[in-house]
Formats: sequence, structure tokens, C-alpha cells
Amino acid sequence: MSTAANPETKPAPPPVETVRIKVDGRDIDVPKMMPDWQGKLQPTTMLQACSLAGAEVPHYCYHPKLPIAGNCRMCLVEFGTPMMGPDRKPVLNPDGSSKIAKSVLPYEPGTPRGAIACATPISPGMEIYPGSTATRQMREAVLESLLINHPLDCPICDQAGECKLQEYSVEHGQATSRFVETKVHKPKQVDLGPRIMLDDERCILCTRCIRFTKDLVGDDALGIVNRGSYNTIASFPGRTFDNNYTLNTVDLCPVGALTSKDFRFQMRVWFMKETKSVCTSCATGCNIVIGSREDRVYRYEPRQNDVVNASWMCDAGRLNYKWIGRDDRLAAVRSSRTGARSWPAVLSEIAQTLRSAPRGSVAVIASARQTNEELYLVRKLATHLGAMTDSVPREGEGDRFLVNEDKNPNTNGARLTGIAFTEMGIQIPKIAQAIRSGQVQTLIVIGEDVTQHGIDSETLAKVSTLIVSDILPNETTRRAHFLLPGCAHAEKRGTFVNGKGRLQRFLKAVEPSGEARPEWEFLKELVEQVVGPTGYTTIEGLFNQMAKDVPAFAGLEWAGIADLGVNLAI
Repeated sequence: MSTAANPETKPAPPPVETVRIKVDGRDIDVPKMMPDWQGKLQPTTMLQACSLAGAEVPHYCYHPKLPIAGNCRMCLVEFGTPMMGPDRKPVLNPDGSSKIAKSVLPYEPGTPRGAIACATPISPGMEIYPGSTATRQMREAVLESLLINHPLDCPICDQAGECKLQEYSVEHGQATSRFVETKVHKPKQVDLGPRIMLDDERCILCTRCIRFTKDLVGDDALGIVNRGSYNTIASFPGRTFDNNYTLNTVDLCPVGALTSKDFRFQMRVWFMKETKSVCTSCATGCNIVIGSREDRVYRYEPRQNDVVNASWMCDAGRLNYKWIGRDDRLAAVRSSRTGARSWPAVLSEIAQTLRSAPRGSVAVIASARQTNEELYLVRKLATHLGAMTDSVPREGEGDRFLVNEDKNPNTNGARLTGIAFTEMGIQIPKIAQAIRSGQVQTLIVIGEDVTQHGIDSETLAKVSTLIVSDILPNETTRRAHFLLPGCAHAEKRGTFVNGKGRLQRFLKAVEPSGEARPEWEFLKELVEQVVGPTGYTTIEGLFNQMAKDVPAFAGLEWAGIADLGVNLAI
């Protein structure tokens, strides 16, 4: 197994060609070309240049991951370019500097007015004035136009606290409205699809939702109908807005026009705690933010990671959180043999059972939904006991965008730590046969209902000792002699390795139910009681020890993983 660090020396990248411009009077060198929404190099735009200079240019329709539309006009800026004489040479000022022809007052002959920064490329010697009086006047005018028919329903709008119309109105708009005519009232509470509600009155026609659905998802389902002030977003006749990525349009919507039926009116965003995490619905490992309050999860949102999921995630993964708060969660540790109901007593009883088990009489099935750290501890225990190990494969339907056919979030982790083989599940029939023959007397199951994956109830009944850890009740947990309630990934810290070999960490968002504990905690205690001292007490120490023992993680430390993860050379 190769190490995480790549020993090959890569050639130095070619120097980046730059262009010198001025932003609000300050000289800055910016790249001549920058990646567009598809990652292709295109001429750098004024908006990108201002962003590099640390100057804000407000915008609605522009999004770095979408095709440019240039229809909201919010990014209008004053700019200037060097004047050219009849000989096509720059006209110079008395001090030798280039004379600049500005785009707005005072007018210069033959020059345009303000330009939209999202679609206008820079040129050598250009001067951009994102903070000028003229630029501020243009922004005020655009905002005044956008607010003409906008309803004043911020107190009941789900987007309140995350609304760019609110923010820009305060930062760049006028203090009072001059509009005295009757507002145009567009449709409200339009059922756009099974997961999306549309309030057309709030829509500012930025078309982000249209471009995302058409150009990224490939589902040309949305468009603009009617004319003028009566323009509205709508799905095409006879169709509902229903694909596996519709909820991304809620994230994209800069106002409160598109809302999630799942999150609608559930919680004010400023009350929620945001925790960086990873989606566990498939091997893609989309980076997410968990929104929670008082130990209840309210929503998942995608977190930008350009090498994994860009700024998106699928609807199925986004809604795969409600089971965390189910009322029937396993919340009590127990031993059916002695009636013990405390962690120390039950773990001591399990350790005594494992210490007395003949070598080779134990088998372990550990889920590829467990963390690398937990699988590493299971492997240490299994090695000491001479146990057969495996993980359950999960295959499903994938797509060309983000959804992976592998529905386990940590298949690679199971392989790298030695729990599973190249072909997941290949050992399970052998374990079942060993149970039936009497060779295996003790079965440890972590996070799986094995009665659904090759070990039926009749076979399971033949084991003398069944040790089970899980989150929700199932047939395997009901038959357990020792039951250890575990945690969802939102209730603990750890790492996964996604389908492309990227190691990613996630953080704890909420507290677990009842007596449930992170699996790595009680597995560490079992290892210490059965195998010997471990030398660490924290998840950071556990990961760092794993990195020393598992070649694929060599050279890594918990503190060096960072929020976006690191690629492994596997």
C-alpha cells in the first residue's frame, strides 16, 4: 500500500500571465485568464478582478458555478480604459501616464457608460471604480427597480437572515421608496414540485434556478413565462419540477422565492448552529453543513469543495437526516445474560467473554458506514482474536453528476483498514458457514442488520455470543446478547475515505440520544481490556496512531486534514 504523500517531484507550473489594472485607484496584477463555471480558462472579468482586489461587487444573477447571464444588472460599475489616439497609440497625460476614458460622467466621446462586471473582461491599463459615486448611483437605481413589486414580507420569509436582497438593500439601496403606484401581485405558494414551493412575488428573475437545472443537471424543466412586470418562473406545462437536485435551487435563490417544503417555516436560520460535516448517503462524500438547534438536526446544506461536490448535493442525501431523531433510537446499553445496564459493567462482561474465546472462534462484520478510526479499532480487536472480518456491500443506482453507485460512505476506509477485502462481502458466506458448522461461536456486528445480508435468523440463533452495536432497532439488535447503542455521524467526530480516495473529516453537531456513545469510544475501551493499553484518549490521538499503523494514512495527522480533506495515494 502506498503512502498518502506522493514521492514524485512534480515540475513547477508555468508562470501565470498577469494584467496590471487599477481598482479604486490601487494598482493590482491579476491573472489574464481564470477558470469559468466549467473550469475552462476564460478572460478574467471585472468582477473576478475586484474580488481578487478585495473590493465587493454586489450581484444576483452571477454565480461562479453557473453560466453567465448578465440580466440582473446589480454588478454595474464605473470603469475607465486608456484613450487611444488616431495612431492607435495611448494618449498620455503631461506626467506620462495614460489618459483614461471613463465610462460615466464626465463623459468622454465614444465611450460607453457603466458595464456589468460579471461579463466584461479586463484589459491592460483598465481602471475599475467599484466604490465611486457613479457606481453607487447605478446600484441604487437597480435596487429600486428590483424592489418596485417586491412584497414587504421579510418577517415571515424563510430567507430572512440569508437574503441578499435584504443585505444589499441596507448596504447599497436608498433609505426611502419613491414608488407610489400599485404593486403587481404575482402568484404565491406555487407548488412547483414535490420538494419545492415557489413564491413568485419575491422572485427577481436572476435565472440561477433555470441555468442550474438546464446546464448542470440536464433537466430543462424551468423557464420564464409572461411579459414585462408579469414575468414569472414556471415549470413547463404538464411537468412538475422533480429531479434529484431540485433543492439546490433553494440554495441558489438569492431571495425567498424558492423554498424547501421540508425546511419551510421550521426554524429561523440565525438560531441554528452550523457544523461542517460529510454526507453519508453514498461514496461521493459531499461536503455539507448541518444546521441544528438544541440537539435537533433541521437541515443539511452543501458545503463548497471543488474537488468533491463543487457547491451541490443531491436531494436524497440532503433529506437523509430524519432518522437521527427517531423516537425508537437505541438508547440503552444492556446485557441480556446478567441484566447489566451500565457501560462499565457491560463492556467488562464483553471483554471477559472475548478474552476467554478460543482463537478463530470469533467473527466480525463491521459496516462501511463506520469511521476509519472505528474500523481500525475493530481490526485491532479482530487481529488479536484471529477473527474473520468483512463489511456489507451496498450497491444502487448512480448518475452522471454526484450520486455514486456505492451507497456506503466509507468502502475505501473498510478496505484500507483491513476489515474488508477487494470484493466487499466475499467473506460473509464463509462466516455464515463457520457459524453453522460451530467453528464461530461469537459474532460481533457493528452497524448492520446481518439478517438482511447473508446470515439469516436461523443461522444467527446458532452463535453462543452475539455482540451488536447499532443506532436503530432491527432483527439483529433484537437477538443481541450484548447491545451497545451507537451514534450517527452527526453525533461524533471522525473521518471517511470517499470513492475517489479523498480522506475527509467531519465534526460533531448534536448530542446522541440516551446512553448512546460514539463507537470509537467504547471500541477503544474494549481494545484496552482485551488487547492492551492504546496510549491515546482523544479522537485526534486515535487518528494519529492509526496513521502510523495503516500505510495508506502514513504521514498524516488529524490537525493537517483541514476542512476540505486530502487525497490519498491509493
